[in-house]
Amino acid sequence: MTQEIPPEVIEEKLILSGIHLDLTDAIKAHVREKVAKLLRHEPRIVRVRLEIEYHQTKSHHGQFTAKGHIEISGPDLNASDNGDDAYVAIDKVVSELDRQIRKRSTDRLSKRNHPHAVDLGADLPKAG
Repeated sequence: MTQEIPPEVIEEKLILSGIHLDLTDAIKAHVREKVAKLLRHEPRIVRVRLEIEYHQTKSHHGQFTAKGHIEISGPDLNASDNGDDAYVAIDKVVSELDRQIRKRSTDRLSKRNHPHAVDLGADLPKAG
C-alpha cells in the first residue's frame, strides 16, 4: 500500500530551479514524481530544493549538474551529481537523498532501541 502525496503538498514543499536551462514540463513532472517518493518515505520533510544546471562545454555536448537539498529537523541533507543527461542526474541525486533519509531513520531507531549510559563525571545532589 503506497501512500499518495497530493500535488498541492508537493508544490508547497518543492523549489525547482534551472540554471542556464529552461525547465520543460516533462522535467518538472519527472522531478515532482521523484520528490513524491521522498515525501512518502519521510513526511516530516520541510522543503526540498532541486537545482538543475547546464554547463556548455567546448564540444557540442553539454553537462548537467543536479543539486538537491532537503530541509528537515536536524542537519539538512545535500547531494549533487553530474551527467550528460538531466534525467539521469536528477535520478542519481534523488537516490542519494533517499539513501541519506533511510540511513538517518535507521540511525534514529537504533539510538532509540539501544540507548547508552551517560557518564556525568560528578555526583548528583539529592533532592530534598
